[in-house]
Amino acid sequence: MRQLYLSLCLVGLSWIFLCQAVRAKSAASIADLGLNLSAVDERAESAPVWISQSPSLEAEAVIQITDVQLEPTESGLALLLQISTGQLLPVSPSVEGNDLVADISNAVLALPDGDEFQSVNPTDEVALVTVSNLSNNQVRVVITGVSEAPVAEVNASEAGLIFNVVQAAADEAVEDNTLRIVVTAEKTPEVLQDVPISLTVLTEDELEDADTTTLDGIAANTPNFSSFSATGSRSFTFYSIRGLSNQNFGSRDPVAFYVDDVPYDYGSFIDLDLPDLQQVEILRGPQNTLYGRSSQAGIVNIITRKPTNELSFNSAVSYGSEENVDLRAGISGPIIEDELFYRLSGNYERRDGFYDNSFLDEDYDEKSGGTGRAQLRWTPTETWDVSLNASFEDYQDGAYPFVALDDDDPFDIEQDFNGFSSLSTNSQSLKVAYLQPEFRVTSITTRRFSDWAADGEIDLTVADVLRAPSAFDSTVWTQELRLQAPEEAEQLQWIVGGYFESREFDNNGSGSVFGEDAAAVFGPTTMPGSSSVTTADSRDTTWATFGQVSYRPIDPLNLTVGLRYENTDSELSTLDQVFRIPGLPDTSLLSVNDVDQNSDAFLPRFAIDYRLSPEATVYGSISRGYRPGGVNVFADNEASFRFEAERSWNYEVGVKTTWLDDRLGVNLSLFHNPVDNYQVATFDPVTLFTDSVRNADVSITGLELDVRATPLEGLDFIAGLGLVDAEFTNFTDQTTGANFDGNSLPYAPEFTYNFAAQYRTSFGLFTRLELQGVGQTFFNEANTVEQDSYALVNARLGYEFDQYGVYLFANNLFDTRYIAQGFDFNGTRAGAFGAPATYGVQVRSSF
Repeated sequence: MRQLYLSLCLVGLSWIFLCQAVRAKSAASIADLGLNLSAVDERAESAPVWISQSPSLEAEAVIQITDVQLEPTESGLALLLQISTGQLLPVSPSVEGNDLVADISNAVLALPDGDEFQSVNPTDEVALVTVSNLSNNQVRVVITGVSEAPVAEVNASEAGLIFNVVQAAADEAVEDNTLRIVVTAEKTPEVLQDVPISLTVLTEDELEDADTTTLDGIAANTPNFSSFSATGSRSFTFYSIRGLSNQNFGSRDPVAFYVDDVPYDYGSFIDLDLPDLQQVEILRGPQNTLYGRSSQAGIVNIITRKPTNELSFNSAVSYGSEENVDLRAGISGPIIEDELFYRLSGNYERRDGFYDNSFLDEDYDEKSGGTGRAQLRWTPTETWDVSLNASFEDYQDGAYPFVALDDDDPFDIEQDFNGFSSLSTNSQSLKVAYLQPEFRVTSITTRRFSDWAADGEIDLTVADVLRAPSAFDSTVWTQELRLQAPEEAEQLQWIVGGYFESREFDNNGSGSVFGEDAAAVFGPTTMPGSSSVTTADSRDTTWATFGQVSYRPIDPLNLTVGLRYENTDSELSTLDQVFRIPGLPDTSLLSVNDVDQNSDAFLPRFAIDYRLSPEATVYGSISRGYRPGGVNVFADNEASFRFEAERSWNYEVGVKTTWLDDRLGVNLSLFHNPVDNYQVATFDPVTLFTDSVRNADVSITGLELDVRATPLEGLDFIAGLGLVDAEFTNFTDQTTGANFDGNSLPYAPEFTYNFAAQYRTSFGLFTRLELQGVGQTFFNEANTVEQDSYALVNARLGYEFDQYGVYLFANNLFDTRYIAQGFDFNGTRAGAFGAPATYGVQVRSSF
């Protein structure tokens, strides 16, 4: 596999040096704008010429903008900034809410009738156009959309600068800007292809076209990101990025999840419905110098739709297999026009179970519940932007579908107890942004509460032998404060910040309960109703400071250095394990108070990126990964009270390219990630993880490939490939003496791939076909439980007209059977399967 990585790297680098821009500039006057705007291109004729146009080499004379002209076009609006002498260089606009903002350096607005130009409602989709002077010989252009920020191509001509403005919702704008996706991965708006990180972005259109509303759906469309959900069960979800998973869950998962700036964590609290999505950004590799909560494997940044300045409504109704009903709705609008806005959204879903418990003649693994979200945005002035968000989730589901993996028909079971899974969460956040020409300040305060309780069958038979009730709750408070450079800063971008997190995690009772038939299995002394129960209270307190500086000495070259210091103090306030026999006093098996664990780390990052041409950028980075140590609320012996910090390095190189007039984008990254002190923990559904085995060394090597293409108007292809070789290099189980060197890490598929092809005709027909594949996956350190590689096929067929759409859908079209989670109990393989084939119909509306 390593030879394959090297070969692909060489191929990718060969593409770079073959890539060059061969486009001619053309002059245009305002009279030409409606005839052939697409012919004007901002790119230089070759890479050397393009490099020579860096701001550091511009003429020192300030260029005067002597006239501003507007003219409607077929696609929207043309704005010309006219000059008399010199030449203005093209700029890269940024998005701020509904505003498209562009700052022009080395220029001054010198109009005959004043020092500011303003036009109100020049088109139905553009509310305001303003051109004004800033300090330091800069001119700012602000184009405000009615419902969302417009899209503009900025072209240079002898007459000046031309902004070809199109509305983002227009089909042509979407097609022409397929690769101009704006992301905030580095805490400032940037075009996706300009961000030197292994980054996958799912846009609002892509999420809606694929009907993606779950973590499973997000992962299935992202290279080297896997989610192992048992038929959608919310009991516990395993996930991994680049082979690092939460299977060895401790005080913090290796992946950081954010939903509208709120950190989400823990496998039992995170598999939620995610309706009303605007964009999802998946950053792979350690992320420690830009985000409040650090992460060792990567970040999944989930952004929901924002309040708008225009009344809007959207809804979706679906009905499918297993009586699946899914209702979604969202409404948004102004409370005070241009100042205070709101958005309300949510969903309700229920379905029968995929499993049939013939012994009880009942469904098993059913789902029911929903989510709600409320948002307020207040912009009293241009310098203040305040957002208040609140959300809740409440689900009453069936138990985790724990079944024997070797049964001929695992969806037809016979058990004496179905069980349940109940999850309730709520979160609140306050985000305050203060914007100045010289700096930005952002404060984010969040709180999230989660409560989960479940009870389920363990013996997998019709006998009443053993059940495993459990209940946890968590309260997380966070405060993040960032000070950073303004968005328009081109040569020097910097950010400094601080982060504080308080997390209380309580085990309110997990263990095992013996049933009426337990004596036949465990001996005559086993009393029916007796139980072993562990309760514990813990608290983690984390504080961190972080910063990053990116400096561009010449236009093509960017140098980045970052550093984070983090300290985590964990305390196990109480832990009690008792054995209970009905009618008798509890027998204490284990009791401990005030167990502490402290860990800290300095986490550097070094990166360099170089634009060989406007179409090709190469980058490389070295960064430190870290998972803090902590205390174990599931411990059943003294050896497992604490676990040590996990540390790693990540070495990465990559290339980002565009081809065929931006109709094709190809991004490739290769990485190597050695991990020291990998936290290995035994896991079973009765006691959860118990004895922890320390000092495992791990080596992870792999690559990611992202491809986007729009060969024809209305036809889109999206593809991704991830390869991972994740194995133990030094690991001996201290309890059994078994050596696992060379074994694969659990929940680390050797490859993932995704491919989607869709076509949207001008008369409303919509078709989409998806292929999603997962390579061989092991589910335990001994590699005795595995799932061979498999592929899933999904399809959608619809018709769209006016504000409505009607769709037929099929997921797992060929009913592929695959293991989603697996465990080995002394040679008995048990676990859960992924969802079988499902079919349905959906109706959408948007006003």
